[in-house]
Amino acid sequence: MAIQVYQNFSAYYHRTALIILLTGFLVRLVISICLNPGFDEAYYYLYTLHPDWSYFDYPPLVTLTTGIGVWLTGQVSQFTIRIGTLLLYTGSLLFLYLATLRLYTLQIAINTLAIASAIPIFQIAFGVLSTPDTPLLFFWSLSLWLAVQEFFNYQGYRPSFRLTLLCFAVGLACLGKYDGFVLGLGLIGFCLFSRNYRLALTSKWFSIGILIFLVTISPILVWNISHNWVSFHLQLSNGKNQIDRLWEILLIDLLYLFPTFGLPLLWAIMRAVIQQLRNIQLWHTGNRAFKDEWELEKRGFILWVSLPLILGFAFSSGNRQLLPTAHMCGYWTATILLAERVSIERRNAAVRIPYRWFFGSLAVIILLSLIALSHVTLGTLQATGKPSIFGLLPIATDPSTQMFDIQQLRQELVSNNKLNLAMKNADFIFTNRYYLGGQIGMAIEPIFHKPITCFDQDLRSFAFWSKPQQWVGKNAIYLGTKAAEVDADAVNLYPSYFLKIAKLGEIPIRRGGVVIQTFSIYQAENMLKPFPRSYGN
Repeated sequence: MAIQVYQNFSAYYHRTALIILLTGFLVRLVISICLNPGFDEAYYYLYTLHPDWSYFDYPPLVTLTTGIGVWLTGQVSQFTIRIGTLLLYTGSLLFLYLATLRLYTLQIAINTLAIASAIPIFQIAFGVLSTPDTPLLFFWSLSLWLAVQEFFNYQGYRPSFRLTLLCFAVGLACLGKYDGFVLGLGLIGFCLFSRNYRLALTSKWFSIGILIFLVTISPILVWNISHNWVSFHLQLSNGKNQIDRLWEILLIDLLYLFPTFGLPLLWAIMRAVIQQLRNIQLWHTGNRAFKDEWELEKRGFILWVSLPLILGFAFSSGNRQLLPTAHMCGYWTATILLAERVSIERRNAAVRIPYRWFFGSLAVIILLSLIALSHVTLGTLQATGKPSIFGLLPIATDPSTQMFDIQQLRQELVSNNKLNLAMKNADFIFTNRYYLGGQIGMAIEPIFHKPITCFDQDLRSFAFWSKPQQWVGKNAIYLGTKAAEVDADAVNLYPSYFLKIAKLGEIPIRRGGVVIQTFSIYQAENMLKPFPRSYGN
């Protein structure tokens, strides 16, 4: 009878997990189809046009996750560049669920899955947009699952082949984003400061794993050796101690995580740290039973995987501009701690309190997400425009205008005979800001197979995709938004590099019947000399 009840209980929660995974996938699928491409993910699309061992900004896996949908379908759109993200994020959720299930109970595993699926920054930044964070999160979650399989087998620890697989998975996380190295350091720290797992670091499986790890990250090493370690200099530059801004940074994290999830998550992390410190002190007195030591090891493991990334970026961000996702993988793992607290509160207090908190937060998130999506796609909140409902956001200061409809740019370049002819006769295309290159590339690639470059001081990977002298003697098309800046560069900067440069026209990009971006387009004839570069080929 007891076995039957347990089986029914398990089947119910596994079905619940499947429902959460499928529902989340369908929601992200709709968003990925509707949401116009951002300049970051469009920029990573250009990686797919320049396959390499690694890149100036990031390691190579973002090329595969962004390109797989394009290669499979033969189409270039916001949806196709996100197909890899849709699949990998679902896998990340699954491994997070399985890792929690190994550490705790079915209920806590479901709580973890539900919380991770509800937090907006996880859903959008990791689950919809094509960024290097997507492969990082997937292999971070896979590493988490392999680690709990290796270290928490309830029969006393002996190093096994899983340790080697774990090293391989951490290496793949590093190929997604350099944050993977912090994951590896966290796992080593966990083993080093735990008497039960210290022998993992001296086992043959770890030695083999280190060799496999080095082979796995060899694409990064090979590329950087060939380019004077420029990527590592970029990652380590501009960092300085920011301990005086710690609370400010944590407050920003709280907002990114959504306050009703962010505040409890930070509270759960701090509570776990305090409990760990107290338990360690008691354990050293010899008053702890094995069960308590086991709980100590589990929470310690989660904190070692979470805190190094969270605090590392908080302390050393310096004046470097960081994306909101920069250290969210740490919070991703820490959702297990919040899920555990929810389960405890559910037992100790009124049963409905956690459910009211979760479903109330979810309802607000869904409402705000629908409003945000309708604004980004239709302009419902912009100050002017036919679909505008509230008219709250002036277009000039609305950052969502950066995610514009590339189809409009594509159609105008095809339908306008003058522009079409100029595009066909051009040898290459350039822009004045690197982040526009990807959106321009997505717009022209199916029709005009022209190389794209950037003439600016901040070139990013464009500095490595071509050589300065290869454009000399060639004709070009100059495209860019923010007409005043584009026109100023066309008049003051670029004429000394071309025999002739003349404006062909402007291409308006509309949302809700209102122009939100304007592309200026110029024809530049016979490049006279290379544009200077401060780094690159």
